[in-house]
Order: sequence, then structure tokens, then C-alpha cells
Amino acid sequence: MSGEAGKMVPALVLESFARNGRVNAALIAALTADDLTRSNGPDGNTIAELLAHMAGFRRGWLSEISPAHAQGLTRASDDAGAPELQAAFEAGDRAALEAVQAAYAEGRTFEAAYSSDPAHFLQHTIVHDSHHRGQIFTLLRQSGRSAEQMDEIEEAVWPIWRE
Repeated sequence: MSGEAGKMVPALVLESFARNGRVNAALIAALTADDLTRSNGPDGNTIAELLAHMAGFRRGWLSEISPAHAQGLTRASDDAGAPELQAAFEAGDRAALEAVQAAYAEGRTFEAAYSSDPAHFLQHTIVHDSHHRGQIFTLLRQSGRSAEQMDEIEEAVWPIWRE
């Protein structure tokens, strides 16, 4: 990648990253205020904490690989509501995409972290989000969401990947 200024981010990676953002938005929209407080016990994370961590992942990594793009990103609070969480995801996704596009335009990599291709940061974000969405679905099931309620949430998120 180094030295290939002007190269474009692969379209499939961009599409996957955009779909990941839509999946996060659909999940957040499907959660109730009570859902956000659900956890796996007194020492476990709440769903709001998991979502804040997911959104914060972008800010944390950007502060390492492209500090200019991390500026202005704030951390969602651990007791954030859906609007604050969604805003944190949208700002983080926008900054992540801008950082990767800038790296491509300049023909540079993200040195130590994503030295082969800056788009790997977008892929890493998708994998990280997927991991924690699985935890969230498990917490919802374990805390009493019915099979029908879980089906409703799954029908809000899975079709996005099947388009």
C-alpha cells in the first residue's frame, strides 16, 4: 500500500462498514431503556456499557493510528441512552472512514497497527462490533427477552447483511 497515493478504499469494505453501522443503529433502535441496564451480574457490563465500549473503540484506535481524526470524538457514558449511543457510533464511524480515506489518498498505512492496508481498521471495527453484538444478544436472552422478542430484534438486523 505504501506509495500508492490516490488508491481507493475497496468498495466491498466500504459497503460492509456502512452495513455494520446500519446493524448497530437497528440494534440500538430495538432496545428499550430497561434493556440498556441489563447485565450478566454485579461485576458484568450492562448493555449500555458494551455499546459505549463499542463506540469508544473507534476513538481509542483513532487516537493511536490517526490522532487528528480522533479529535472531537467523545466517549459515550456508561449509562448513555439510545440517542447518545447512536450519536457516538455515527461520529466514530464518520471519523474512522475519513481516516482510512485520508490514508489511502496520501498513500500511507497506519504504521504499527494496520501496516498492510488502512482498510483493515474498518474490518477490525466490524469484527469487534460483531463480537460485542453477540454478547448483547446473549444478555437479552438470559435476562428474559422472549423468543418472539429476540426474533423481532434479529429481523431488524440480519436482513441488512442479506441485501
